[in-house]
Amino acid sequence: MPRPKRKITYPPAKTATKRAPAPQPDPNYERPNLATINLTAGAGRAGFAVGDRVRIEAAGIYSGQIAVIERLSVGVIPSALVRTEGGGTRQVRTIDLVPAQTESAQAESAQTESAQAESPTSDPESPEDPPPQPED
Repeated sequence: MPRPKRKITYPPAKTATKRAPAPQPDPNYERPNLATINLTAGAGRAGFAVGDRVRIEAAGIYSGQIAVIERLSVGVIPSALVRTEGGGTRQVRTIDLVPAQTESAQAESAQTESAQAESPTSDPESPEDPPPQPED
C-alpha cells in the first residue's frame, strides 16, 4: 500500500502581515535645540566706529560685559570684532551691541541721582492738607 503524501506547508506571505503606518510628527512641535533666526539682525545697528566702547547684550559667555570695537565687518548681517576688558575677543552682531556709558556720563548720572535723593520731597504718609472730614 502506498504511503499518503505529506501535506506541504508554505511560509506565510510577507504581504500578509502589514505594519501599522508610522506615526506622523506633530507639525506644531518645535525642537528644543532648534536655532531661531532674528530677521531684524540683517539691518544691524548704525553709529559704531572702531574704538567705541560698547556693552554686549547677546547671550553667551561675554553677555553684559563692556568691550572695545576692534573691527567692523559689513555683510548680510553686520558684525564687529570686540575685545572685552578681560582680554577675550568675540565676533558679535551689531544688533547685540549697545553704546556703553562713558565715565563722564556715569559721573553726571550719579550726581543727578544724588541731587534728587537730597532734594526734599513731600512724605506721602503726612500730607500737607488733611483729608476732608465727612459731614454728619
